[in-house]
Amino acid sequence: MSGGVDSSVAAYLLKQQGFDVVGVFMKNWDEEDDEGVCTATQDYADVRGVCETIGIPYYTVNFAQEYRERVFSYFLDEYQKGRTPNPDVLCNCEIKFKAFLDFALKTGAGLLATGHYCRLDAQKHLLRGADPGKDQSYFLAGLTKEQLQRVVFPIGDLQKTEVRRIAKDQQFCNAAKKDSTGICFIGERNFKHFLMQYLPAQRGEIVDEHGKTIGLHDGLMYYTLGQRRGLGIGGRSDGTGESWFVIGKDLKRNLLIVQQGEHEELYSTSLHANYVNWIDGAPPDKTFACTAKFRYRQPDQNVTVTIDGSGAHVDFASAQRAVTPGQWVVFYQGEHCLGGGPIDDVVPLKRICI
Repeated sequence: MSGGVDSSVAAYLLKQQGFDVVGVFMKNWDEEDDEGVCTATQDYADVRGVCETIGIPYYTVNFAQEYRERVFSYFLDEYQKGRTPNPDVLCNCEIKFKAFLDFALKTGAGLLATGHYCRLDAQKHLLRGADPGKDQSYFLAGLTKEQLQRVVFPIGDLQKTEVRRIAKDQQFCNAAKKDSTGICFIGERNFKHFLMQYLPAQRGEIVDEHGKTIGLHDGLMYYTLGQRRGLGIGGRSDGTGESWFVIGKDLKRNLLIVQQGEHEELYSTSLHANYVNWIDGAPPDKTFACTAKFRYRQPDQNVTVTIDGSGAHVDFASAQRAVTPGQWVVFYQGEHCLGGGPIDDVVPLKRICI
């Protein structure tokens, strides 16, 4: 239980169904936010309040060390490589459904339940959540069939509005609590300032697609493909008046490459993932058509997948904007989430030559 409304309602529904429910709060991050507040303190207070209302026992476990070793170290390493990682996916793979699942089973639990908006069918295939605006199957694409055998998602068939209504009807203390946003351990703090605490900045030049220097950047790690805000180069008199977008990074020369407007250089035609996790243990075929997401909340895109060893090459039916190395590509066939893996390389619609 995170202290949020989703896991609270999940616990309530299981109790109503006759399960012997125990609420467990995971503390994965020990630091304060930008306001000097440890948000885990309030979250745990909400867990305590809800559990007392429901009438179930509650505990807290600390996985901060495991989180730093398995997730945060990977997060920093990826940023140092100029990539944009998705630690939320890795947190589910390594902490919630590995370290925590192992802990739960060792303490005698039969099942692990979470407040994720996704579903499982009778064969334990991972399905999208019934609420398309809240579906979280993207973040669970790194799980295995073995892990899912011991998992339940009590709110996967519900709309968010229904979850809120249940919480209000039960007078949960967190019924009106806003949804958490941002990276799981960072929250809503200033991301750039946070990253500066751990990775030294290496300032360099911002150049356009022709190699002309137009400004300075604070460090390539602070920028991602397609980024428009925070570049510090707006209001120039020698441009077209359009917004500037990040279209590439040159790590060897420490150059941030930008362009005015959204043109071919920002789009790609295919990608390669060196490793793909197939939830059911294997891909549907050596080559197959399906849909994919290259970032959370993106509408499904038609692709053709060609298996390449433990990875895959993915051809897009239409050019895609700002597909970013380090993010995950996640594959679907209808409601069924097949799996996914981190993006390693993209093939641009038009290469940048400077």
